[in-house]
Amino acid sequence: MGFLVTITCLVAAQNFGRRWRNRPLPDRSEFPIWENDPEFANDVFTFARIRYEPHYFRGWNGDYPEADWNISYRLQQLTSLKVNPNPVSLYLTDPNLPRYPFIFIIAPRSVIFTDAEAQALRQYLLNGGFLMVDEFWGNEQWNHFYQQLKRVFPEREPQELSLDHEIFHNVYDFQEKPQAVAIHFWRQGYSYHPVPGIEDDPAPHFYGIFDDQGQMMVLLCYNNDLVDGWERETEEIEYFRQYSERCSFPMGINIITYAMTH
Repeated sequence: MGFLVTITCLVAAQNFGRRWRNRPLPDRSEFPIWENDPEFANDVFTFARIRYEPHYFRGWNGDYPEADWNISYRLQQLTSLKVNPNPVSLYLTDPNLPRYPFIFIIAPRSVIFTDAEAQALRQYLLNGGFLMVDEFWGNEQWNHFYQQLKRVFPEREPQELSLDHEIFHNVYDFQEKPQAVAIHFWRQGYSYHPVPGIEDDPAPHFYGIFDDQGQMMVLLCYNNDLVDGWERETEEIEYFRQYSERCSFPMGINIITYAMTH
């Protein structure tokens, strides 16, 4: 699959590489930033990440903020969307939530919604919002988040998307469902996350939850870590080529484009 940023990222890797060795806190000035016409400040896409109180070893801020900065830049660079260079993070109960038509949750194995959060998410989605969920693997993690989703939509079931679904072809044309793995597992030779329950089925699956008109409200990227490919694009060039370039950015662009055009 052709991807237009290979040369850009090869150069960026030379500039950013020294930062990754010790992993200090990221410096915003090291990442691309741009300006939009202030007259259209309310018409730009803003990547919105959901905060939550973690109930596991990892919470809402996995791969944050680099992943959010990088996917925002690639959207600005490679699509016709006008994109806010400054993503946001907020709680589901934040009154500003309806301002953002796309929201993102990472590591849902750590999520236990409060009653207020479950109700706020239900209202947001039924009013036209879109939720992407990424970075959970194995049936234990699936079962945990499935129970949380049933608190939001007790009357709806996730439906697996087949490869012919538009979301796999609307910008980048996938011939198989993409799967990305965290870089630390990739370095150990894994093509998946070795967690309990993964042995039964390590393949990637994408599930949608739909409203009464058949519009997708939720996309579950199961057995996947697309967001690590966003965050780690400059860390190792082979990882970039195998995952960031081939899977993570193209699928992220497809998902967000789908969310913003439906």
